[in-house]
Amino acid sequence: MDLSELRIFRAVVREGGVTRAAERLHRVQSNVTTRVRQLEDDLGTALFVREGKRLHLTPAGQTLLGYADRLLALADEARDAVQDPRPRGVFRLGAMESTAAVRLPGPLNEFHRRYPDVQLEMRIGNPETLAKGILAGDLDAAFVAEPIAAAPFDRMHAFDEEPVIVSSPRHPPIGRKDSAPRSVLVFENGCPHRKRLEDWYAKRGEMPERTIELGSYHAMLGCVVAGMGIALLPESVLSTFPEGKRLTVHRLPRGENHAETVLIWRKGAASPNVQAMQKVLLDERTTRGPADKRKASSVNAPHNVK
Repeated sequence: MDLSELRIFRAVVREGGVTRAAERLHRVQSNVTTRVRQLEDDLGTALFVREGKRLHLTPAGQTLLGYADRLLALADEARDAVQDPRPRGVFRLGAMESTAAVRLPGPLNEFHRRYPDVQLEMRIGNPETLAKGILAGDLDAAFVAEPIAAAPFDRMHAFDEEPVIVSSPRHPPIGRKDSAPRSVLVFENGCPHRKRLEDWYAKRGEMPERTIELGSYHAMLGCVVAGMGIALLPESVLSTFPEGKRLTVHRLPRGENHAETVLIWRKGAASPNVQAMQKVLLDERTTRGPADKRKASSVNAPHNVK
């Protein structure tokens, strides 16, 4: 049973016979008769009672007619949705916590203003988890930190971030020889900022004594203020932390002080919703300007580390 057979069946019912249905469908009568019989053979039951040249629906045919109307209406709706270039429906978007908290409120507010027919769903996770969500069909797009695998995804630049190390003011100097901290505060494995901090110390042949995993940036920063350890995170996050004056920021050397956040989606599958998000980001970038780094202003004087 396919949609073309259902359309022929419904036309025969509506037109009252094969001859008029064939004229309506621009088919020869023998083709219409054959397709109806094929449908009956497929279902294993008669759909019409034939009285001379007139056809009357059997009880099974009456039942099928209701389903045919619904299935064909749904097929037409699906075709219109696929061919409609307007953003619509559910847009399943993923993002890292720092991006969702600091970078996305403005663009998402503008997205809602422009495209009120889109229902936005947000999932928070690390880049690895979000990338898997896209490939599994659970997400339409996601904001992730580079690097990310190139082959399965298309991407566009979204935001520039400056990663910094933060400590309490009384913490020993960072970056000097034999100055590895006793504890580092990080997210779960898969977090790009955790990897950057681990690589930072591995490159210098040092290893912190303890690694403490936490579930939010504000919890992490609170523990930093309390002297429990240091953390590495995007500097833009500090603008959301009310106790920022009790932190000391340590800037990384040139070449290690830049991180790029990109919007990714499955290669070749840029839906109208994804394209709409790209447009919002491009317009936001024009308004924001390339020089806007959104520096935090409520932290102690920064120190450069080597």
